[in-house]
Amino acid sequence: MNILLVEDEYLARAELSHLLKKDSRVESVHEADSIQDALKTLLTYSIDIAYLDIHLTDESGMDLADMIKTIPDPPVIIFATAYDQYALEAFEKNARDYILKPFEEKRVSESLQKAIDQLENSSSEKREELSLETVSVQTDDKIYVIKITSIIMIEAMQGKAVLYTDQRQYESKSTLQFWEEKLVTYPFMRVHRSYVINLEKISEIEPWFNHTYQVTMETGQKVPVSRSFIKAFREKVDL
Repeated sequence: MNILLVEDEYLARAELSHLLKKDSRVESVHEADSIQDALKTLLTYSIDIAYLDIHLTDESGMDLADMIKTIPDPPVIIFATAYDQYALEAFEKNARDYILKPFEEKRVSESLQKAIDQLENSSSEKREELSLETVSVQTDDKIYVIKITSIIMIEAMQGKAVLYTDQRQYESKSTLQFWEEKLVTYPFMRVHRSYVINLEKISEIEPWFNHTYQVTMETGQKVPVSRSFIKAFREKVDL
């Protein structure tokens, strides 16, 4: 879990950061003492959970919560404050929990578990929705309807695109660019001028020539990641 901690008091921030880092599921804790710093972090890193103080210097954590809700796939919000009178308003802003200073290790752990449960439930719901979604693939003689979740990768080949699924392959009359744009809202990424892959179907990543990578898909197929896509790829798979 990647966590953002927004707190303008150094000692309180350090204490909460310490308690969160004691949990092995926490990969990183990013700290901010203002809304501006918090938004910069949210735009730079993939944050799963945000702990927000309500009273920041001349600012309000409630306002920050409203801003966070407008972000695509926003982090789970937990308010961490010294004031209990804002609890109702906090939950009205879809906060998952509300913990009070001075922080107790047990309550911090409980709040973290609640947030993780919410993230896991949300992820499960998304997978279920995705598993029901299909695309139509027009070949030379037929139109096939296939599940998006079954697509392993797509390869450009002589002006067409070959879709590889966990069962078979389909030679589409459409281009690789067409499929890249078609699947832009799904966990697919172009990693080479000839390949778009399903990031959730990667089984192995290994360093390759000239600081590039080679990925092995669940089907055993190996795909190069070219240098022009390295930065975006590393961000997507959190390398």
